[in-house]
Amino acid sequence: MKLSELKAGDRAEITSVGAETTIRRRLMDMGLIRGTEFEVLRFAPLGDPIEIGYKGLLLTMRMNEAEGITVRKLPVEDRHQHVESARSRVRFFRRG
Repeated sequence: MKLSELKAGDRAEITSVGAETTIRRRLMDMGLIRGTEFEVLRFAPLGDPIEIGYKGLLLTMRMNEAEGITVRKLPVEDRHQHVESARSRVRFFRRG
């Protein structure tokens, strides 16, 4: 499954980053490597770009970049704890 196929609130783990070489390198430099767990936080009003939260960070990327990232969707029961911590991070960034 591709990251671009997920919906807001979905949680997943990266299985591979197969984007264009320069984009791939940049994403990996930002910590999006195999095994990274993240949550899809929201989409822009027209559906592009997408915002994800991972490792205490927020990242916005274009859908064409998200197409090159293969993920494994995580089960629903694992989501609740992560959703609360992601919301706290978002509130923290809004204040600062």
